[in-house]
Amino acid sequence: MAKIVLFGATGYTGRLTAQALIARGAAPVLAGRSAESLAALPDELGGAATAVADVGEPATVRALLEPGDVLITTVGPFLRYGTAALDAAIDAGAHYIDSTGEGPFIRSVFDRDQRARAAGSALLSAFGFDYVPGNLAAGLALRAAPAATRADIGYFMDRPGTSGGTRTSMAGMLFEPGFALRDGAITPEQTGAKVRSFTVAGSSRSGV
Repeated sequence: MAKIVLFGATGYTGRLTAQALIARGAAPVLAGRSAESLAALPDELGGAATAVADVGEPATVRALLEPGDVLITTVGPFLRYGTAALDAAIDAGAHYIDSTGEGPFIRSVFDRDQRARAAGSALLSAFGFDYVPGNLAAGLALRAAPAATRADIGYFMDRPGTSGGTRTSMAGMLFEPGFALRDGAITPEQTGAKVRSFTVAGSSRSGV
């Protein structure tokens, strides 16, 4: 029987994901690199199977998976640590979901499309707060206004509150190439090359 494997379960985002899965009746295998940290999770979350795996030893990540399994990974920064889980899922013929917000890593997921199709793996990248709320809001808005030809999405933080992993990811992306969709094609573009303003609650805010 296919199973859900949550890789990075002891981290901030992983723990929230584990709580949400278990609250909905799922029974994920909780995986991470620290056996000591994993040992505390079953009692905290009401019982769950655990497994030790480390991106520094890709074979341990691959050993988590069988064909048809679903791998959810929250192990970041993804540019530094994400490739082992991505490749393990494809090699196993498992399905893959990540929580990244890192554009260059998302591009690397899309670059594996043909290989994943051949393996029977579905890849779903950027399934986190960075993109999902905006995509859903835009979809609902366009459903209500079918004649519209464009949706502009802005994200704004009213106060600091990002996790350590998110801050590390943001810092790492500053030195990586950016990408944009222009005339139906993905093209290189420096991060922040375009700036525009949004009106939010009656005040103007700039965004890149």
